[in-house]
Amino acid sequence: MMDLSLSNSLAQVPPFRLKLIITIPSENCCWRRIPSSVKKFSTIKQMRHSQSLRCASDAQILSTSALVESRSSGIDVSDEFYGGFGRLCCENDIPEEECTTSGISVGEIRKNRSLELIFGYATGSGEDLCSRGSLDENGKHITSRAKMLKQVSHGRKQERAGKKYVRIREHGKSDFPVVKKGKSYGGSIPAMLKAVNTIDDLDDALRPWEMTLTNKERSILLKEQQRWERALDIFKWFQSKGCYEINVIHYNIMFRLLGKAQRWCEVERLWGEMEKRGIKPINSTYGTLIDVCCKGGYIDKAKKWLDLMNEHEMEPDEVTMGTVVQMYKKIRDFVSAEEFYNKWSHHKSEKDHKNGLLRIKKSYNGDAVLSAHTYNTLIDTYGKAGKLHEACETFERMLQKGIQPTTVTFNTMMHMHGIRGELNKVALLLQRMNESKCSPDTRTYNILIFVHAKHNDIELAVRYLAKMKEASLEPDSISYRTLLYAFSMRHMIAEAEELISEMDDRGLEIDEFTQSSLTRMYVEAGMIQRSWSWFLKFHLQGNMTSTCYSAIMDAYGEKGYISEAQKVFDCSLQVKKPTVLEFNVLVKAYGVSMKFDEACYFFDMMEQYGLIPDRCSYNSIIQMLSSASLPQKAMVYLRKMQESQLINDCIPYCAVISSYVKLGYKDMAVGLYEEMIGKGIEPDIVVFGVLISAFAEAGSVRETAYFISLMRNQDLAMNAVICKALIKLYTKLGYLREAQEAYNMLHKLGTGFDVYTSNCMVDMYSRQSMVIEAEEIFNDLSHNGEANEFTYAMMLCMYMRNRSFTEAYEIARKMREQGLKELLSYNQVLRLYLFDGRYKEAVATFREMLESSIRPDASTFKSLASILTKHGVPKCAIEKLELMEGENGLQAWASTLKSVVDLSGLSMMMEER
Repeated sequence: MMDLSLSNSLAQVPPFRLKLIITIPSENCCWRRIPSSVKKFSTIKQMRHSQSLRCASDAQILSTSALVESRSSGIDVSDEFYGGFGRLCCENDIPEEECTTSGISVGEIRKNRSLELIFGYATGSGEDLCSRGSLDENGKHITSRAKMLKQVSHGRKQERAGKKYVRIREHGKSDFPVVKKGKSYGGSIPAMLKAVNTIDDLDDALRPWEMTLTNKERSILLKEQQRWERALDIFKWFQSKGCYEINVIHYNIMFRLLGKAQRWCEVERLWGEMEKRGIKPINSTYGTLIDVCCKGGYIDKAKKWLDLMNEHEMEPDEVTMGTVVQMYKKIRDFVSAEEFYNKWSHHKSEKDHKNGLLRIKKSYNGDAVLSAHTYNTLIDTYGKAGKLHEACETFERMLQKGIQPTTVTFNTMMHMHGIRGELNKVALLLQRMNESKCSPDTRTYNILIFVHAKHNDIELAVRYLAKMKEASLEPDSISYRTLLYAFSMRHMIAEAEELISEMDDRGLEIDEFTQSSLTRMYVEAGMIQRSWSWFLKFHLQGNMTSTCYSAIMDAYGEKGYISEAQKVFDCSLQVKKPTVLEFNVLVKAYGVSMKFDEACYFFDMMEQYGLIPDRCSYNSIIQMLSSASLPQKAMVYLRKMQESQLINDCIPYCAVISSYVKLGYKDMAVGLYEEMIGKGIEPDIVVFGVLISAFAEAGSVRETAYFISLMRNQDLAMNAVICKALIKLYTKLGYLREAQEAYNMLHKLGTGFDVYTSNCMVDMYSRQSMVIEAEEIFNDLSHNGEANEFTYAMMLCMYMRNRSFTEAYEIARKMREQGLKELLSYNQVLRLYLFDGRYKEAVATFREMLESSIRPDASTFKSLASILTKHGVPKCAIEKLELMEGENGLQAWASTLKSVVDLSGLSMMMEER
């Protein structure tokens, strides 16, 4: 099998594996695979004389390798030979006599530094094949073969495609990078890449390989360019030579490079050129164009390419389908994403059935088999669309079809369930992930930290940070930021500072969002000095943005620390020109502190810095002054806003109208409303609600009906505010039908029971002795636990009016059990006892009223006077009691009532005896 010298040399070599690739050009210069039946040879001469290689007897052997495995019993060489993975190129042939298995020459290697043996699309690394021993004067390697082979690193046992192989390289370092962007190339490709990157003239750069460039090498040269301009120069150079085939793959590469650079004119030019040359686009062509347009934010262009693909009746493959779904997902058009996938999946299944591929391409339920990446895209799309059920179905279908979920799959599923608070399902997914031997990554732990912190399980969130470290994963800035925000919201100061210290030790920067959150934490905890020190730490670094300054000003301003907010503003002026945002926040801070003059001063100061207040500025100060019952000042800024042509809705008008209404200036409110209509600004439901409520409160039926009519003409539906205002108005006036219509409309809005309006209806029904209707509302309120003391008082009044004393006493009993708190309730209970002649209970209720510090009113004294009159107390005595004021007067009433009632009771007892 192999010569004995090699076998003997390797007798003591530790186990290792070495793949040897043989690539041989056939007569038509197309690379082909060498059959596995090729025998093993000790010299290249033997290979050339082999019967199996007669078709290439004059071929140059470009690269050689063999799978060798050392065993305790000797050496065995496998029958695996692969072609087409890489090329070992040198300008001169390697002499046969220098390429035996018993001795390897590196003379030619020294002549050409691009000489390299590389296996497949390797991404791993290996050691030098040749030892670092000395060379003789002829360039022969004099180190023993056993020592040389010991220097080959142990390769990983991976599958051939896309995995890591042992890389065998020539002795010494190369003068140019072989590995780029995670890929490595063998043969002369690294030399070509170096040449085109260092030599401007492409004729000079590519002259050594001009006659031997393959399609694949041309593709790599284009793909590896960092600048689109250079790629386009190389592409044109290929075209100018006239001897190179320019295929659709080359155009696809150019489309991606030009699309990333957003050179759309060049993209269109190449597309037209491709059509003129008769080169038909393929799936990946459209997928590339859609992808680059979408990533560049040009969704309309992406849709144009999708439409063109449909016009040409090009069936999207799975990759293109995934790209289109991603495009729709990016613009949050989830309906279109789902429709496109369903249409593609259905058409794919039908096509596979027609081609007789149903058993291979379809599962038992008829769906096309997809890759893990596509499933991940679909799950994420459903999740972002809020369709959790469909996302879970897709995940289960993925498992049923034997597609192994990836870390991305589990991450997406955990995030979807986590943000909905389904933490038990998150735990099950994590368990399932571990059972699938799918290792969690940093994003996995970040999701776990986020969802548990979001749903107030901060302790478990902290434990997941510790577990991340135990798994030898480095927490990133997101890990710390998520926890820091959670700590700041809960005022967990010690924990936050410990995490900050850890970030400092690791050299991680604190972003401005976290910085402002922590400042707010200190402010809300009342640690003003600590918050100021924290702010100064970042301010003195000079990297704070206007957004960060504004957030910190807002933190101080909302808690009333206006001097600190002002100092932050002054600090921002020291390092940069202020922005409108900072002025807006400062104005708001003064407004919160009720310092409206200062707020107006800083608003007006914007002009001194050459700043123009924006819509937010005006809306803020108009709302602030209107809420403070300063509509005249608010009108000044409303006029300025009009002059700046920044009014595009009725919001600022509504604020001032509400202020006028609150102060009782209904005429001015109506005048401003009419001005707004005259300027072509449409009122919204809020404006009508303010005006209708104002006139309903005043009992102005005509004006109320007028604005209701205008509102309906605008096709605006009534809201809860308007319905409540109308119920209040109609029940006060006794408009039964209108009140019932408004009450029914309120319930149709689905706002639930409103105690106030329900009480208004009960009061109206009781006044009109509509017992059944009143009882229906009362029972509904009681069933929902919303009946209050006023509700009971109205029912008691109704039952007394209708002489239903049994029901009245039941209501009074419930009122006494719940405890009387309102004057109305005491008066109604007093009246009940008076009507039924239960004077002793009436007097006890009055004393209870006094003990509760409830001041009687005229209705109370009227009932008490009636008790005294019925017991024969002279009218002049009652008038004297009425003239008495203060606490003495109340005690006089109480003692007189008690004496009269007790005496009356004693007399009755004596008469009975």
